Amino acid sequence: MVHKQEILRLEHVSKTFELRYHKTLLAVDDVSLSLHKGVCTAIVGESGCGKSTLARMATLLEPVSVGAVFYKNQQIAGMVGGCEQSIRGEALRQYRRNVQMIFQDPGSVFSPRMKIGTFLMEPWIHFEKKNKKEAREQAYYALQRVHLGEEYFDKYPHQLSGGELQRIAIARAIALHPEVLICDEATSALDVSIQQEIIALLKEHQEETHYAIMLISHDLALAENFSQQVVVMYLGRIVEIMDGGALRRQARHPYTKALLASVFSIRDDPNEAIYVLEGEPPSPTGKITGCAFCNRCTCAEEICRKEVPVLRTIEGDHQVACHLV
Repeated sequence: MVHKQEILRLEHVSKTFELRYHKTLLAVDDVSLSLHKGVCTAIVGESGCGKSTLARMATLLEPVSVGAVFYKNQQIAGMVGGCEQSIRGEALRQYRRNVQMIFQDPGSVFSPRMKIGTFLMEPWIHFEKKNKKEAREQAYYALQRVHLGEEYFDKYPHQLSGGELQRIAIARAIALHPEVLICDEATSALDVSIQQEIIALLKEHQEETHYAIMLISHDLALAENFSQQVVVMYLGRIVEIMDGGALRRQARHPYTKALLASVFSIRDDPNEAIYVLEGEPPSPTGKITGCAFCNRCTCAEEICRKEVPVLRTIEGDHQVACHLV
């Protein structure tokens, strides 16, 4: 990955949730990650590995338990002197303008009583103080940018398909030219053909505006083909960071290899055995000693059970957290 201007940085962030019976759940554990202008960073891993929690901390929808969030090298959230600090008021409002999020379920962001046009006009009315006529013209242009006609302006959400709603959500997210776009499983609920259209839209607009993208996804093929950087997470920790285009060729961590081996291909022999990752991960509510993946790893040695592997560079931008690599 070619290094570009850093926009957003998460520095040693962790997130702990309080559960019943005095238990705690460590959803994200000491993660450091940077998003750069014009670069798509894909976060991949099993459900429950902390991908969405990481995205919500980046958008300040969830407070950081430990660590800090930096926007253009200025701390905007995190722990200062043992106290949680976060921007508020107008500073938070401007941050939300520049860091937009697209959610997995497009229907969840729409009011069933609000027309699509009203939904699209809001950013220009509230952030740029445009009158309704000017905001309407901008909304028409936003529809055009996502390849929808002006007739959608007066429709209600229930009259649109999932793919059309996701296009509307993208149109609003990119309306004010944000610097960071966070996509939390933005295509997983859509048909395959619609997924391709949505990703093509995101790629088209990224090439125009060069915003940074954080792509949360289970789809390794999508991560490899769309992103310049892939971050693999397991049980709240980053286990591997590498160039997106090299995912299949250069994956070194046993967990990343296991994920790749579990992907089905249309060329697979139906008579061959299906690869299954055996074993169960340790409970995130208890203390984990050593490598969190060692109970499921066929290569694990004694050191894996005693010491937590540190993320280290093995070549170029390729980093791996594994004692055996």
